[in-house]
Amino acid sequence: MNSISQSSEYRLRALHTLEIFSSYERYVKILKWMTLSLFAYVATALIVHVPWGEVAYDTIVPQMSWQKDYIVVIVAVLGTTISPYLFFWQSSEEAEDERVDSRRAFADRAPEEARREIRRIEIDTYVGMGLSNLVAFFIMVTTAATLHANGVTDVQTSEQAAEALRPIAGQFAFIIFALGILGTGLLAVPVLAGSSAYALAEAMRWQAGLGRSPSEAKQFYATIVGGTLIGVSINFVHIDPIKALFWSAVINGVVAVPLMVVMMIMTMQPKIMGQFTLPRPLWIVGWLSTAAMAVAVVTMLATWGG
Repeated sequence: MNSISQSSEYRLRALHTLEIFSSYERYVKILKWMTLSLFAYVATALIVHVPWGEVAYDTIVPQMSWQKDYIVVIVAVLGTTISPYLFFWQSSEEAEDERVDSRRAFADRAPEEARREIRRIEIDTYVGMGLSNLVAFFIMVTTAATLHANGVTDVQTSEQAAEALRPIAGQFAFIIFALGILGTGLLAVPVLAGSSAYALAEAMRWQAGLGRSPSEAKQFYATIVGGTLIGVSINFVHIDPIKALFWSAVINGVVAVPLMVVMMIMTMQPKIMGQFTLPRPLWIVGWLSTAAMAVAVVTMLATWGG
C-alpha cells in the first residue's frame, strides 16, 4: 500500500501540473475520463457480500435517531451532497466553457437557442448529481457491509480503510477499493483547489480561469498552488485526515444553508436572471431542499446545546 501512496503522490503532482500548464480542453478531458474510477466503489459492493434485501428496505424506510452523532452524520452527508464549492465550480466551469468556446455562449442568442443550451446544462447537472449520489450510496453500502459489520469503526486514513478491507472482502476487492481511493483523490483534490481559486478570484475581481495562462491569472493559479500545499502539509502534522474530511463536510452543510437561501432568492429575480428565472417546480424543490438542510443544521445545533 505504501507503493500505492507514493504513486498517488506522484500522480497528484502530475495532475496539478496539468491543471496549471496544460490547455483547458485537455484538462477537462482528463477529468472526465478519471470519473470512471468512481465506479470502482460500485464494483467493490458487487464483489463483497451485501444483504441487498435489508439494504433496500432500510433505504426506503430508514431508521431515524435523534442522537447527536446521528444528526451530525446527516449534516455531513448533506454537506457532501450540496457542497458550497460545487456552486462555484459548476457555474465557473460553465462560464469558462463559454469564454473558451464562443459557440457555447448563449447570453446573446435567441430565446429558443438559449433555452436549448440551458436544457443541456440541466441534463448535465441531473446526470452528474445522479451518478455522484449512486457512487456515494455504494460507498456507504460497501463500508457498512464490510468494515462496520466487522467492528472496524475507527479508520483514520484511506490507507487503513483499504487495508482493513483486505481480510474481510478479499484481495480483489481490496485492490479495486484502493484504486477507487486513488482515482477519487486525484479527481477531487484539483477540483477542490480549483473551486476555491474561482471563489476567491471572483470575490477579489482577479483574472480567473483554467483556460487562461498562469501569466494571465497569477493570483488565481497562486491560490490553486497554495490550497494544494496546505492540503499536502496536513500529511506532516498530527491531524486525522478522515476526521478533517468529516468535519469539513459538516461545515459545508452549515455554510450551504445561507448560500442556498441567497441563491433561491436570486434565481427568482427577473432583474438578475432576465427571462431565465427559476421554473416553479424547481423553485419548490429548491426551497424544500433548503428547508431540509436548515432543519438538519438547527437540529444538530440543538442537540449540541442540550
